Amino acid sequence: MNSENQSAPFRVTGGSVTLMVQGTTSDAGKSTVVAALCRWLARQGVAVAPFKPQNMALNSAVTGDGGEIGRSTALQALACGLEPHSDMNPVLLKPQTDRGAQVILRGQVLGNMDAIAYYEYKTTAREAVLAAWHDLSARYPIIIAEGAGSPAEINLRENDIANMGFAEAVDCPVILVADIDRGGVFAQLVGTLELLSESERERVVGFVINRFRGDPALLQSGLDWLEQRTGKPVLGVLPYLHGLLLDAEDAVADAGEHVGEALNVVVPVFPRISNHNDLDPLRLHPGIALHLVGPGQTPPPADWVILPGSKHTRADLHWLREQGWEPYLQRHLRYGGRILGICGGFQMLGKAIHDPDGIEGRPGSSDGLGLLDMETTLVAGKQLRQVGARLLPGGEAVAGYEIHNGVTGGPALQRPLFDVGGRMDGAVSDDGQVMGGYLHGLFDRAGVCDALLRPRQESTADHEQHRQAVLDRLADSVEQHLNPPLLRRWLRL
Repeated sequence: MNSENQSAPFRVTGGSVTLMVQGTTSDAGKSTVVAALCRWLARQGVAVAPFKPQNMALNSAVTGDGGEIGRSTALQALACGLEPHSDMNPVLLKPQTDRGAQVILRGQVLGNMDAIAYYEYKTTAREAVLAAWHDLSARYPIIIAEGAGSPAEINLRENDIANMGFAEAVDCPVILVADIDRGGVFAQLVGTLELLSESERERVVGFVINRFRGDPALLQSGLDWLEQRTGKPVLGVLPYLHGLLLDAEDAVADAGEHVGEALNVVVPVFPRISNHNDLDPLRLHPGIALHLVGPGQTPPPADWVILPGSKHTRADLHWLREQGWEPYLQRHLRYGGRILGICGGFQMLGKAIHDPDGIEGRPGSSDGLGLLDMETTLVAGKQLRQVGARLLPGGEAVAGYEIHNGVTGGPALQRPLFDVGGRMDGAVSDDGQVMGGYLHGLFDRAGVCDALLRPRQESTADHEQHRQAVLDRLADSVEQHLNPPLLRRWLRL
């Protein structure tokens, strides 16, 4: 790959340089490549920050400034050694129906919009995106930005703020990532270029081929053809990294592999499941067999059932009933099983969920599962905070975050699950079989999973340490398989 002499069009703003990573498709590996570049730069002592102009995801994180951003961007901030900030992901869309989403603008809830209303709002959202980028650029000399979906979505090109619309506005170069594991990688790259405008094609400075299995020498003739056909360098070929478990935006990862006598944990995969990253530490636990049950699947016998978070709690509760989970849960409890609800899943455990103002959808009320003596009312004003807590009654330290609209009350809360700095959270049934609370990320710290779920085999795994190790593994891959001199030249290092 003869690309050493390639240069890139730049506009340096306030001493800051922005490089954008876009993908030929959704899930091409944009988030992973951005995280890898961020950690690679941070390990060299470079002050770098991630930026995603617009994201659509149900997995989100609470920032230090009290905002809400996509979970993958928060992970990229961790790769940089930074506290997540709402400037890093100024527009977050959280789908509630097939045609509508909650709009988060610079960390705060703006409201619910259908697709047409948001399309009309995009010119205003663009101002927020550029303002956040300017503020971030004033604080960090290098910004690694991430696109969303594909820049070749013809129907979304007008007033685009997620891909080339942003890159054109700030005049930054773009790396295009394609996933060879899907097949047709050369068609992905050449086809995407063909659907861009002339100025956008010029903005693409190179390609990254992601998730390759095998000997890269087998690709060489194709790489040579691609460079000759497009006049653009292949920055490198990243290998398929087996066992890579990172915070996903939406896709629910497969359960981990376990041996021996494992604790069976069953989780229904709601249509609007949110913040399912809460389950990632369970995938890594050697003493837990995690079973994710989707629509039409029969849940297996379990020691624990975990009801995860939901972006549309009443609709997902209706889905749960339609799928036959209610008699399954009753039978599960009769045989001594236990149930844990997290956030929306916790709300489902009560007697009723009320949404008088239509916060999540059509106004109204729904009967809950009736397993805890409490009721929840959804109110405007989302609770967004990072918290330190202790698991009751043992006192195991928990580091998590709250992100919910519900206010829950009732006798069940007199026996809480967490002590959050003197404020009680959650509830535990009198027999100890049913429990839940609002804390996300509760299993991230080593020991909490063992103290709460009590698997037969304990784990020494720390999910935070796992994240750091995976980020270093990604940075090693960049150092080994991409073109560091060319990257440094593009970033003006």
